[in-house]
Amino acid sequence: MPKIKTVLLSYGMSGRVFHAPFLSLHPGFELVGCWERSKKLIQETYPNVKSYDTLEEILTDNTIDLVIVNTPIDTHFEFSKKALLAGKNIVVEKAFTTTVAEAVELKSIAERQNKKITVFHNRRWDSDFMTFKKIINEGWLGAINEAEIHFDRYKPALSTKPHKELPTPGNGALKDLGPHIIDQALVLFGWPEKIFADIRITRKDSLIDDWFDIVLFYPTTRVRLKAGYLVREPLPAYIFHGAKGSFIKNRSDVQETDLTAGKNPGDNNWGFDKDNGLLHTEINGEVIRKTIETLPGNYFDFYEALSQSLTENKPMPVSADDGIAVMQIIESAVASSHNGETISLHKI
Repeated sequence: MPKIKTVLLSYGMSGRVFHAPFLSLHPGFELVGCWERSKKLIQETYPNVKSYDTLEEILTDNTIDLVIVNTPIDTHFEFSKKALLAGKNIVVEKAFTTTVAEAVELKSIAERQNKKITVFHNRRWDSDFMTFKKIINEGWLGAINEAEIHFDRYKPALSTKPHKELPTPGNGALKDLGPHIIDQALVLFGWPEKIFADIRITRKDSLIDDWFDIVLFYPTTRVRLKAGYLVREPLPAYIFHGAKGSFIKNRSDVQETDLTAGKNPGDNNWGFDKDNGLLHTEINGEVIRKTIETLPGNYFDFYEALSQSLTENKPMPVSADDGIAVMQIIESAVASSHNGETISLHKI
């Protein structure tokens, strides 16, 4: 079977860490090259690939099947639209776009072009989230009453890359960290009825949001999503309380750390997470309190599902509708924070 010829649109952190290693190892893909504007780095690791000088070179190459749009968020819509109109399937990094309208338009273009879109919500395949999802799906906690998901960091200094600190539509914690945990909440609980959000700037001299607190309202459940850049000692990333018990887990997936260190996704014990969660619940009338072994994470599953979608017409690992839903929550959170009120949600 012919391989899916794939090109990256940048070789920064996301291209080097989250995409190239998997594309180069998965038997269904051929990493053809990358658009590199100034530094020419990809051939140092992948000597047989091409470094493109312009986007037009990629778009006019009829042999390329898939384009990974892993450029800054402000460019996602422009580059994704051009790639779709050129007849390419696309993977778009989070956040999908800067607005809901842009996300909806990309879905419409893809449908007209008979091309496919997936959004790179890779945190669905984190070890901690996969463990939590298993705990909930197996009913160990009973009906969930409340949940908190955190994505906290300690980054008091502003970025050394000035463009990342400009108040543009694509910058800020809500569009950087928010898509990860918003998507996780929607996967676990579905579409909420209402939202309340508080979005703030907390670091000295910062011009972009670096803290948010979002509450999603469900008929019998409240889900809180939090992230901040001034959290030196973070709380557990996952705190879930149900009718039967509780489960608490730190954010501890090792894949990003290992990839950054140059480890190969094919290595033994890939995604193995030694940080176990705490389960305190009741099973068959017996109250138990014990640690639960964490499932291994595996971003490779995203690429396997992507391969099957493009070659066997199976569903994309993350649909365009999933990406649109996350953008709706982000836009509604901004409106809620601006107006200081709870907003009813109506899914597109």
